[in-house]
Amino acid sequence: MIKIAGIENDSIVDGPGIRMVFFCQGCPHHCVGCHNEETWDFSGGTPMDEDELFNIVKGNPICRKVTFSGGEPFEQAAGFAKLAKKLRENGYEVASYSGYTFEELLSGTAEQKELLSNIDILIDGRFILEKRSLDLNFRGSTNQRIIDVPKSLIEKKAVLTTDGRWLGEY
Repeated sequence: MIKIAGIENDSIVDGPGIRMVFFCQGCPHHCVGCHNEETWDFSGGTPMDEDELFNIVKGNPICRKVTFSGGEPFEQAAGFAKLAKKLRENGYEVASYSGYTFEELLSGTAEQKELLSNIDILIDGRFILEKRSLDLNFRGSTNQRIIDVPKSLIEKKAVLTTDGRWLGEY
């Protein structure tokens, strides 16, 4: 089960292309200037089964890309890992936002590592209001990175994506 704060069926701001976005409930970071403060409380949200969420994605025939956002998806890593695995097995691109850095997740819980191993892109790092920029693609502050997770796991260090879709090149 995953506690969901909301679902966006056709986002164009949470990654390139038309994406399904699952906003999870609960976040420990409480970043100043967060645009989703209503997701901080771990007691809120609607519990949803991973299969139910997968079927919602399948119900949108133009969507082949999914983003997990927050709250903090890596606080519900076990459920999101199951969903991400199923999505990727069915040909979906999976991205996730996290206030944790790649390095923190790499040394995190087994569930966090499992989720990490089942996503394609990680946008990492806490939002820092003093580093806010409206010129960034798919990020809020300059400290946040867009990471190619499969390459990073092989190299055991963060490797920034070179995919032009994520960099705003097309």
